[in-house]
Amino acid sequence: MTIISENVKKPSQYVADYLDEIYHSVVKQDPNEPEFHQAVAVFLQSIYPLLEKEPQYIEKGILKQIVEPERVITFRVTWVDDNGKTQVNRGYRVQFNSAIGPFKGGLRFHPSVNTSIVKFLGFEQTFKNSLTGQPIGGGKGGSNFDPKGKSDNEIMRFCQSFMTELARYIGPDIDVPAGDLGVGAREIGYMFGQYKRLRGAYEAGVITGKAPDFGGSLGRTEATGYGTIYFVQEMLKDNRMRLEGSTIAVSGSGNVSIYAMEKASQLGARVVACSDTTGYIYNEKGIDVDTVKEIKLKRKGRIKEYLDFHPDTTYSEDCAGIWSVPCGIALPCATQNELDEEHAITLVKNGVKVVAEGANMPCTPKATEVFLNNGVLFGPAKAANAGGVAVSQLEMAQNSMRLKWTFEEVDERLQDIMKSIYRNCVDATKEFDNATNLIQGANIAGFKKVADAMIAQGVI
Repeated sequence: MTIISENVKKPSQYVADYLDEIYHSVVKQDPNEPEFHQAVAVFLQSIYPLLEKEPQYIEKGILKQIVEPERVITFRVTWVDDNGKTQVNRGYRVQFNSAIGPFKGGLRFHPSVNTSIVKFLGFEQTFKNSLTGQPIGGGKGGSNFDPKGKSDNEIMRFCQSFMTELARYIGPDIDVPAGDLGVGAREIGYMFGQYKRLRGAYEAGVITGKAPDFGGSLGRTEATGYGTIYFVQEMLKDNRMRLEGSTIAVSGSGNVSIYAMEKASQLGARVVACSDTTGYIYNEKGIDVDTVKEIKLKRKGRIKEYLDFHPDTTYSEDCAGIWSVPCGIALPCATQNELDEEHAITLVKNGVKVVAEGANMPCTPKATEVFLNNGVLFGPAKAANAGGVAVSQLEMAQNSMRLKWTFEEVDERLQDIMKSIYRNCVDATKEFDNATNLIQGANIAGFKKVADAMIAQGVI
């Protein structure tokens, strides 16, 4: 393994050897899972100060347990397309850790989905959920099904088939899926309808991300993007900086990106660039979020269409080129490993002060090292983008109590949760004399709660 940041103390040889042993055992057991290996490596490199101080986590074999999911489920999903042909996809659910609550994590429908992806996401979800302070464990799932280009009826038939199998393994007190990439309110609705049909009961708390009319929470759609901005706001305040007047570049143009742009604009920042898989737009005067919403959420179009409304905007086809745009704050909100070392160096040269991960693991380890070594404030994904799962748990709470909170109530709770997450990360970094490395703080704070619960519950 390689140490992410050179400006931290190195572990003792005993701890270093133990971490290497854990990492290499993961790689040896599942050699073709690079995303999962990367997530485990970053985690292990972060928590060694805690292991030095509290060796019981080594003595009780907690790390050996925590890198192994409790359950990995794969299944066949067969469905019939509009031409009457039978199609086959693969479904996944990784139930990673239930030490502090039922498994909780989204479902991703995308051609890239495989075991490595869902294990990496479920592993990260375990510590992200822990950081929220709410009683939820970590899980993730999905399918290599691609919703793009499919009719509503095809998506419905796929979702019904997917849920017919998944329903065997989930429940309000067992595992509560949600949406993720490629899974929005439409897909959640189809899956919930099928679950209800199979169970013969209205168990609203079995899945989150539902429409507000049948058990969904107001504010859930906005939560991840809003939460990322609330986290950035706390980072800035703590370093005597302001969000108001800042220039921001945001990759992606899905829900996370759009609502991060919306909240940033509401708080006085200027979003100058955003992207989709085909390219990016740039306007130094600022991007109009309502136009992006119209194009991406209503029309399901391409970001290039923005120029039809605002011809003074520049469009470039290389979506990764967005990181060449000068900005004070960069928010990678698209997908894993989208921002590499070269992009990070360019951002630093152009004066970036803050980077916060709206997507899951969007920065490569080398990129993260560049940011940390150049004094850039860095908000890791498991902390900065935890707003989505936080509000998902609030949806679970509302379902359990048969209540419905207003948007304002949910948003206020979200702000409090993001402030608490930031403070927990900072407190953990200060405890180990490395107050600038929130990656370390997030991993230590998230891990400790889960690990202590595992010790208390014994070997299970």
